[in-house]
Formats: sequence, structure tokens, C-alpha cells
Amino acid sequence: MEWREVLAMLVWTGAGAVLLFVLMWIDSLFTKYKDLTEMKNGNMAVTVRFLMKLFAQGYILAQSINHSNDLHIALLVSVISFVILFVLERVVEWVFRLLAGLNLEEGTHQGKVTHALLAGSFHVIGAMILAACL
Repeated sequence: MEWREVLAMLVWTGAGAVLLFVLMWIDSLFTKYKDLTEMKNGNMAVTVRFLMKLFAQGYILAQSINHSNDLHIALLVSVISFVILFVLERVVEWVFRLLAGLNLEEGTHQGKVTHALLAGSFHVIGAMILAACL
């Protein structure tokens, strides 16, 4: 491995980490609670949901990097996938609230891990489907 490859690895990893931080920060702006505050207070449900979403975004980023020779394209694919997952999350949560009377965001905020696992699983499954499309 040459020094240029090591440098490229550092740049791609750094760019990916910054992107993941920004995406998760944007996501936290759309919840009705403060993710970090809830996690600091020991809310396991919020932590589980956050980690599952982070894993989903990380998986998409890893697959987009694996299939791309251009850092910009890999990052763009991750951003587009984030938007797709965000819209899907809103639609699925709306359907669950409408058909089953199940408010996943409220339940997660209340510390119900089952709600968080269900909400987070949609992101993981969505990430697998999106990554398969690359």
C-alpha cells in the first residue's frame, strides 16, 4: 500500500464521517425531542433508534463508496438515500398512526424500545434495498 492510498483512505473516511455527522444532525432537527439530551438521560429507545439510523446511513455510505471511484458521487448517493429514507420514514409512520393507532416517534420518546426497533428497522431495511440498487 502506497502513501497515496493511505491518504485517500483518510480523505474518504473523513469525508464520510463528516457527512454522517451532518445527516444525523439534520435528522435530529425533525424529531419532536432532542436526541442527544434523551440519550444523555438514558433513554434506551431513542439511543436504539439513533444507532439503527446511523447504521443504515453508514451502510449506504459504505456501499456507495464501494461502487464509486469518485468521492463526490459516493457522498451524493448517500445524501439522496438519506432523503429517500427520510420521506419513507414519514410515510410509514403516518400509515402506522392512521391504520394501527401506533405513534412510533412518540413511543420512542416515551422510552418504548419496541417502537424504536420498529422505526429503526425500516431504515435498516430501506438501506439494504437502496444499497442493492447501486
